[in-house]
Amino acid sequence: MRITDNLKNDIKDAPKWFHESLNIIPEELLIKNDRGDLSYARWSSTKENDNLLIFIHGTGAHKKWWYPIAPQFINDTNVIAVDLPGMGDSGFREKYSIKDFGECIISIIETEQRNNNISNISIIGHSLGGQVGAYVASEKKELVNSLIMIDTFIRPPDWNPEEHGGGPLRKIKYYPNKNIILERFRLLPQQECLNEWFVRFIAEHSVKQTTEGWRWKFDDRLFRSLKRLDGYGFSFSCPALFISGSDSLLLGSKIMKYMQSAFSEIMEFKVIKDAAHHVLVDKPLELAELINMELKKWN
Repeated sequence: MRITDNLKNDIKDAPKWFHESLNIIPEELLIKNDRGDLSYARWSSTKENDNLLIFIHGTGAHKKWWYPIAPQFINDTNVIAVDLPGMGDSGFREKYSIKDFGECIISIIETEQRNNNISNISIIGHSLGGQVGAYVASEKKELVNSLIMIDTFIRPPDWNPEEHGGGPLRKIKYYPNKNIILERFRLLPQQECLNEWFVRFIAEHSVKQTTEGWRWKFDDRLFRSLKRLDGYGFSFSCPALFISGSDSLLLGSKIMKYMQSAFSEIMEFKVIKDAAHHVLVDKPLELAELINMELKKWN
């Protein structure tokens, strides 16, 4: 990954579609909340309609992971990409839980319904974001018309978190300059990615400067304290799709076998070739094409 002080120069070899997408600038919005503000971006559709597509990122990530992909959908729908609490440009909170993340998504949906007459809502979540989306679709069935989870871990009810590793992804440190911290950026879980221009772009927006130096944007307390949905009974009934990468650690795992047995009657399972966990970075256009195809089928 090329790292200089000039992001534009570092990603100059990215394909034309990538640059065209980044040139479509979304509206940056903020929902004020005493527990921590919620940041999100909105791309208005090129055609007047009541559709809304909500993208939710994974653990430690941020809304700009979706910036190259979101414009691929604006001919048919309005699009939103969210920063979950404690990540991206959203505020830090005293406590974190997937249920609270779900309430944040619900607040955005209700705001969109109130301000923009939105009625047809689709949620797409990668990794942790898929759990959040599935929770919202289960708790508020009347709000969600379709759901897509991308390489999301939904653990069996008998899963014992104490038997598996946890804790912070990275304890926050401060670095004297931007390039040093960018050189430490890694996809987690770690994997190779040929689209270095995509990785460089999301790395750029994963850091911030403070009076103490440069640091990652996420709140590292989140990873120690996040209250998960262990034992929760997902009950979404809308059309649903699960997308995984052919090289994902999920394939063939106990977790995947559980999900296929538990949800195959209400959810399709599809695989994108030559992608690992971070499908949207490995195969962005293939992912967008598959999502578009499913949304048009459901609508």
